[in-house]
Amino acid sequence: MNENNVHLTSGEIASLWTAYMNDSMSKCILDFMLKHIEDQDIKPIIQQAHDISMKHMEQLTAIFESEQFAIPNGFTEQDVNMNAPWLFTDVFCLTYVNHMAKVGMLAYSGFVSMSARQDITSYFSKGLAETNQLFQDSLKIALQKGTNARHPYIEVPKRVEYVDSKKYLSGLNPLSNKRPLNSVEISHLYMNIITNSTGIKLCLAFAQTSPTKDVQDFMIRGKDISQKHIKIFVDTLLKDDIEAPHVPDVGVSESTASTFSDKLMMFHMSLLISSGIGNYSTAGSASQRSDLMVNYERLSFEVARLAKSGADIMIQNNWLEQPPGVKDREKLARSEEKS
Repeated sequence: MNENNVHLTSGEIASLWTAYMNDSMSKCILDFMLKHIEDQDIKPIIQQAHDISMKHMEQLTAIFESEQFAIPNGFTEQDVNMNAPWLFTDVFCLTYVNHMAKVGMLAYSGFVSMSARQDITSYFSKGLAETNQLFQDSLKIALQKGTNARHPYIEVPKRVEYVDSKKYLSGLNPLSNKRPLNSVEISHLYMNIITNSTGIKLCLAFAQTSPTKDVQDFMIRGKDISQKHIKIFVDTLLKDDIEAPHVPDVGVSESTASTFSDKLMMFHMSLLISSGIGNYSTAGSASQRSDLMVNYERLSFEVARLAKSGADIMIQNNWLEQPPGVKDREKLARSEEKS
């Protein structure tokens, strides 16, 4: 049997649907950036990201049509006001693409692992490679322009050591000294500071350009939570005399003109929130000091509550497109009885 005639699995359907939604959103953001960006060193990276999203949407549409798979509505030119004033600094655009490439690599690796059919795994594997290349290229430009926030330097280990006491895992007792952070813990704290910093700027941009009070309030709440989390992570680093990241100028303009639809902005934030919860879960499981584990668990719960309130807003306004799923068999049965 031709493998392409094999029915798509639930994992493949979920991955294809999610990939289309993400790419259609990205295209809208990148369309706007391309129209306004002036830095000729950064513009090719934005174009590269845009071309990837465009190609992916075309390939996904072809798969949907061959499988008689309803093409998601996703996001279109109706979700971006191309005539709105410039909203972001050029450096923000570079930082944004670099950050979203990281999110994309995590997503594509998950899509590959959830797929089995050769043509589908091949598509997602190529997508992972393209997203990785985008990350590498955007990082190269950021390094050249001095806008990349580097992780802190620590001494290279000269010998192998083993944990010789359970105290290594402690950290909750306020009356005892906490051991210094290890390199794994430092890296996750640092990365979560960077991702929250990007989230703050997006929240500000979306809050000041949304015409809807519920969306404005949600974005401001998201900004406040990110600022609170950054302070916790920075304070943890500073206790061991580790400098906080020097985040580049990733500011937004003073424009208050409606730029992106509320539907797109809320979807975008839900994507970033999901990614953030995943980052916290990974950081918590990788950290060996108990106070760090508890912090990540507590902060994840706070972010999850934000996600729930965002979903409520999207449902109330009919902005939340439903992923493909199993039919309600009991409901179908009752319908048959009525007929």
